[in-house]
Order: sequence, then structure tokens, then C-alpha cells
Amino acid sequence: MAITETDLQGDVRTCPICNERIEESLKVHIQNSHSEDDVERAVLADKEKGMPDVTIGDRYGISFRQLERMITRQTGTNISQVGRNKEIKKFGPKDFVEEKTTVWSFKSRGNWATHSGEYRGNWSPYIPRNVILKYSAEGDTVLDYFCGGGTTAVEAKLLGRKFIGLDINDAAIELAIANSEFEIDSERVKRDHAFVADQIFEPLFGVSDARMLEGIKDESIDLICAHPPYANIVSYTHDTKSDLSNLEVPEFLEQMKSVAKESYRVLKPGHQCAILIGDTRQKKHVVPMGFGTIQAFLDAGFVLKELIIKRQHNCKTTGFWRDNSIKYNFLLLAHEYLPIFEKPLSGDLREDTVNMHTQNTPRELGRKSVEIEDFETTTVWIFDEDKIDQSIKKNVDNRYANQVSKEGLLFVRTSPSGNDSSPFLNADAMIKKTVEEVEVGIQKIKTGGYCVVQTQDARIGEYIKPIAVALHSKLKELPLAIKEIIVAAPKICGNEDNLSAHLTIAHQYLLVYVYTG
Repeated sequence: MAITETDLQGDVRTCPICNERIEESLKVHIQNSHSEDDVERAVLADKEKGMPDVTIGDRYGISFRQLERMITRQTGTNISQVGRNKEIKKFGPKDFVEEKTTVWSFKSRGNWATHSGEYRGNWSPYIPRNVILKYSAEGDTVLDYFCGGGTTAVEAKLLGRKFIGLDINDAAIELAIANSEFEIDSERVKRDHAFVADQIFEPLFGVSDARMLEGIKDESIDLICAHPPYANIVSYTHDTKSDLSNLEVPEFLEQMKSVAKESYRVLKPGHQCAILIGDTRQKKHVVPMGFGTIQAFLDAGFVLKELIIKRQHNCKTTGFWRDNSIKYNFLLLAHEYLPIFEKPLSGDLREDTVNMHTQNTPRELGRKSVEIEDFETTTVWIFDEDKIDQSIKKNVDNRYANQVSKEGLLFVRTSPSGNDSSPFLNADAMIKKTVEEVEVGIQKIKTGGYCVVQTQDARIGEYIKPIAVALHSKLKELPLAIKEIIVAAPKICGNEDNLSAHLTIAHQYLLVYVYTG
């Protein structure tokens, strides 16, 4: 760890490591009087006492990224809590109802059993609970090859599934084992009104690479349920070179092709593989890591059973972030993708057609005065159902037309249904026609102008045609740079009447590009 001028600032009276009164700056004192190990030991001691990260950062003058690296180096895992045992308060979520649409939103991450947010970047237990209940039966074998702290393992145990948890980090596996070693108190289960299966299977764990699932036989797994690390965003190991979280996006997506191939090999035909993945951002432009991962699994032979959007609720939409979102014209990432892939029973899949239509709206709009409250500032736009098209148009105009001086905006809309007189096409023909319309339409705007494509996934027979993924794969070949991927959905997405085996498609996409000329 190299301590830099920007890491430690300001003068202090007392050193938090040696408690000596000092005259020089904390940076100078630590560099002259304490080793890196001294600093890390002191930080870990405060973490074990439960001191908040912000307080530790202020006390030692270190950044959050430095703190993460210290914890990972000393403990082997990137965790927010050190040295504290978990006390089970309840055995299941209160008033749990399975999700019925393609928009999943959990305002509370879930804290039943041994679940907690201690493992950086782990997923809400509501996600594996929904996936396991919908796509497996009691006694089935669930595999998570990015096991981390064991969230999926705990859910599989509670729900009566056999479980195999693998991770490249042996320290993470130790944490997952500890989180899974709990006894189920039947009286407390009744009192919590929780569901726990009659037969409980203790999870099995091992250290392994998701790209080489040695020891797992072909077509032996009933369900894969995994949350990969996101490329170079959160480091999960200290010095494991093969850790996917240490890779840049292009190499990460290349390695995910191997994960997809191994997933296809070990999964039984007709069974599902659920992967939670998100996007990242570089220089105010989104990097569509989610679309790239989806395509890697489709290329491996999977078909898409569902494509779910998982909303994030930790995005600040007021104050500093809201103001900067408007000033610098970027949106806060507020969604992740949860594709449910299926290994087909045979290689011969018949695709039914679905009617689609397009609507091309090129326009040149100068700058107008727009009230700040009219701006959406995250990548998830939620509107009243009866006003959703009007609200989308208003927000697109406000951010991508009215904020641009004379460059112009091309707005192309596609939909599985429509009320206008546009010709109806099957999905592949619609994608081709949309690309052609964009190619012609961008000639009417200037370099630096925006092209926005509004679209929605389509269900074709038993499977999903990921229209947005397919469109982006074509549009990125044009002189267009992807700026944002926005998800729009109605405020009320619940569909209690949905008795279908399929989820109701409740979301649509806005693919926002900058015309590069």
C-alpha cells in the first residue's frame, strides 16, 4: 500500500496508531513512524470493534478503496464486518410472495437466517430464493460457482435443495461454510411463519475456478444460481491473478465465455442457469457488461427463458449526485440484469414469430429552459402506467434534445404491439428495419447529437428474444457510441393474477447513443 499526498490530509494532534501527540501532518507521521503492517493491524482492530468505514477513513486518512484492500489482504475476503458472530433473528422473510413480473425490486436486502451484507457486492437473498423456488424442486442439486459468502448456500439449505458451492477464493469458502453451519429450530420457524423444507441437506463446498468445473460430471446439475464479480469494480482477493474481479471488461467478457461453456456442460437439458450481472461506466459512458455476458451464454448454446431487471435502491437521487448527473449528463446506474438461461432439450428449436412495429422520429431541437425536477437521474425510470410513453418522451426530450444545442435527436421506437399505422414485422425483420432507420436517420443530426432507441424484449413461444441485446450488437457497428442503457417500467409492476409459468414482461429499454459522425 503506497500512501500518497491525496490519501492523507490535514494535521492532527494524536496518532490513532501509537496515541502519541504529533506536530506534523498525519501523513508524514505515518510514513516516518509506522509500517504498512502497523496501519493495517490498527485498521483491522477498529473493524473488529465495529467502527464504521467512514469513521475509519477519517481517523486514518485513507480512502474506501484502500480500506477494502487492507481488509482483503489481512482476512482474505472483502468483507464489511470482521470478527463478529451472527445471531439468527428469524428463519425466513416476512410475508414472502414470489415475483411474477420481470421487474424485481427489494427495498430491504433481507436479513433472515445468517444473511447479511458483510460480503462486499453479495446479492440479496430474495434473488436466489425466488430463483430456487421457481426453477427447482426439493432434493434438486443447485450449483453456485461464485459462492462468495454463501448467500445461495443458505437459501438452498432452508429450501431443501442439495447444494454445491465453489469459489476461487479459499477464504470466501471458509466464510460460506461458517454462514451455513446453523441448526434449524422448528419452534422458531413456526413463530417466524417461515418456510423451511422438511428434509435438510448440508451444503458441500470446494475451491474451484468457474471456468474449469473439475469434478462435476456432465449434465449432473439441476440449477445454476450465481452472481459473478464485476470486472475490476470490487476486488475479492488480494493476489489471486485468475480472479475475474481483477480483469478489465474486455478480458472479463472473454473469460465469461469459458464460464458459459462449463455451465452448459454440467447443466441437465431442460434446466436453468440464473446469472446476475450489471453494467459499469467509463468516462460518463455506460459499458454494457450485462449485454456482453448475456451474449456469451447465448453463444454457448443456451436459450433465454426470462430476462429480469433487478432494481437497486442505494442510488442517491438528491444533492451532489443529482446535480452532477444533470451538469455532466450521466445517469446513476440503478439496475442489474438477471437472465434465466435454459439448456434446450434438443438443438432444434422452432421459433414462432412475434409482431413488432417501429416508429422513426428525427428532430432537431435547440436548447430550452427545463425545470430541474423534470429530469430523471438514474438508469431506472418509473412512471404511472397510463402516462409511461408520454413521460418517457418528455424525459428523453429534456435530457437528450433540450440540453443539446442544435446537434439534434433521433428517437426510434419499437414495440411488440402498437396503435399506429406502422407495418407489423417479425422480431428479426424489425431489428433489421430499426438498424436501417437509424442508419438513415443519424444523417439528419449532427456529430454529438443523440440517437435514442426505445424497445422491449419479446416472448417467442417458450423463450425470450432479447431485442435490446440484439439491437445493440448491430447498432454498435454504426458511428454510434453507447451513452446509457435505461430501463423504464410502470410504478405498479405486480401481477397477482399471473398464473402463467412465464413472468409478465413489465419493462422496456432506452438505448442512448451519441452520434460520432
